[in-house]
Amino acid sequence: MDQFTRTIVRGAALPTAAIGVVISAVVWATMGSSAGIGALLGTVIVVVFFMIGQLVLGGVLKHNPQMGLTVAMTLYIFKIGVLLGLLLLLQDTAAFNTKTFAMTILACTLTWTACEVVIFARTKVLYVEPDNVPPAVQEASDQLR
Repeated sequence: MDQFTRTIVRGAALPTAAIGVVISAVVWATMGSSAGIGALLGTVIVVVFFMIGQLVLGGVLKHNPQMGLTVAMTLYIFKIGVLLGLLLLLQDTAAFNTKTFAMTILACTLTWTACEVVIFARTKVLYVEPDNVPPAVQEASDQLR
């Protein structure tokens, strides 16, 4: 895993998990254990799904940067589709409160996305990797110095 992927995973997963735990604790205290379990489950699902997606995207960017945007959009649509499918599949369950489950998924997804936006805005990413500069360009650059 490269440094940029590590930065995104750490910078988005930790705040998302923290928000999810806070929501779960508040919901557990005010609405009971069923709501708390739903909120915790929603938090875990979002953190795991988005972390896996970021790791896959990091691998693609490392080996084929031209496919980055296509893979990123495909992964995002896939993750949102799977989350929607889970919401529809579990909408009638009695094991936990589905409303807190859905609201926690929404809050955690928005948190993860906001954290990514902040990280992308603050991080400077090289467009050209210095190790991949052709020898002729490197020699010309060295002569100018």
